[in-house]
Amino acid sequence: EQVAKAVVFLASDDAEYITGQVLHVDGGIAM
Repeated sequence: EQVAKAVVFLASDDAEYITGQVLHVDGGIAM
């Protein structure tokens, strides 16, 4: 679900100016 929301956002016009960013879609889990 979290990945799907990120993909929908990146495909939308709202993400027009986002370049060179790393989006961490891991539910807050870090190893």
